[in-house]
Amino acid sequence: MACKTLYSKVIYLQRLEMIVFYGVVFSCVSGAWYCVGMKIGIMGARGSFSEKAGEDYIAQQYIENGELIPLISAENVLTELEAGNIDRGLFPIENSNGGIVIEAVHAMAKHRFVVERMFELDVHHMLLVKSGTTASSITTISSHDQALKQCRMYLKRAWPDADILPYVDTAKAAEDLGVGILSGTTAVIAPRRCAELYGLEILEESIQDLKFNYTSFVVATKLEE
Repeated sequence: MACKTLYSKVIYLQRLEMIVFYGVVFSCVSGAWYCVGMKIGIMGARGSFSEKAGEDYIAQQYIENGELIPLISAENVLTELEAGNIDRGLFPIENSNGGIVIEAVHAMAKHRFVVERMFELDVHHMLLVKSGTTASSITTISSHDQALKQCRMYLKRAWPDADILPYVDTAKAAEDLGVGILSGTTAVIAPRRCAELYGLEILEESIQDLKFNYTSFVVATKLEE
């Protein structure tokens, strides 16, 4: 439930400074109610598009001290949500170019939850490499399967001889390249913010096949029995 909508339902509590509603704390500031301290599990590592979507959700819902918890996979997100360890789960479900996010669909089929809302995020992919790496030394391109789908024509055109390595997450691929788990001859497809976060360089910008590339995200809540 959106926090601003909640205000109309708790107007009779205006003299209170704080309430708890469905396990979430709300604080009253100057007559308006705000969510406080919500834990939001996201599909992806730090720097992922899910993290950006989570930041947007926190801003749009007026959440104070919201905590984004990187859980990498949709399965982990819904498992933690069902166990009551997080207040919300956030994960991508479909991309305008790459289609359905298969792992999210599989996870949704295994868990019980409520869809609170859905919204879109404009997604731009960067090709990231370790500092000093040249294009001629790249032998492998790695990223999440969805990112690879969204850049498939680019990869076919620009990197016909490179090995394509699907990875658990775009940002996780960037993190693992930065710390040396992935070879220095690997380039990863990941969000721009991963370059600074993991000390990588942008070899090429906005490599997605379509200029307008939108991903739909689901915000899920626990199903109350």
